[in-house]
Amino acid sequence: MIINKDIASLEERVYTALEEAILSGELKKGEALTELGVSEKLGVSRTPVRGALHRLAEEGLIEVSPNRVAVVVGVTTDDLIDIYRIRMRLEGLAAAMAAVKMSPEGKKALSESVELSEFYLQKQDPEHLKELDTTFHGEIYRACGSRILCKILSELHRNIKAYRKLSLTVPGRLEKSVEEHREILDAILRHDADAAEQLTSAHVEHALSNMLLALKNNP
Repeated sequence: MIINKDIASLEERVYTALEEAILSGELKKGEALTELGVSEKLGVSRTPVRGALHRLAEEGLIEVSPNRVAVVVGVTTDDLIDIYRIRMRLEGLAAAMAAVKMSPEGKKALSESVELSEFYLQKQDPEHLKELDTTFHGEIYRACGSRILCKILSELHRNIKAYRKLSLTVPGRLEKSVEEHREILDAILRHDADAAEQLTSAHVEHALSNMLLALKNNP
């Protein structure tokens, strides 16, 4: 865990560090956290840790027992299914809006992300492909023209950070994902909002199916 020193509030820094550690999978489900342990690890007093743990408990990312030992809950399978179902609707909408509103610069950036994905797919480089997957979706969020929609989707995407990587471990999923990105790109470039929406919704649905399969194989 690393504290972001650019954040003014010490409690906010602790909260952000713990949240990122949970969402990235650095802190595993069932792992215990104590005020003393976290304060020593992050080099802060127990007061901001207590506040940060309280906020995480309110969000359901941890559960705190009466003796103040917190247990990591993280994002549950039900949470994941909900997030993906919401993404299916909202990302489809964002892609449809992007097909109408995307700037020439945005189209260039989106095209480059797909071309690089195809290059790294040939190289069998999954790490670069995972990074480019985030880039591809982020470009669509930004291009949709809605600050609110972009914020919601970016937050949902961040909340499933660890699990998105897991879904790409299913044999054949990397290849299929890059192929689907190419189809979505082509729809956006020809300003076909309906096709962009349908293809993106299907893409997220396929990702959900593969994520659930990966979880079944890696309980």
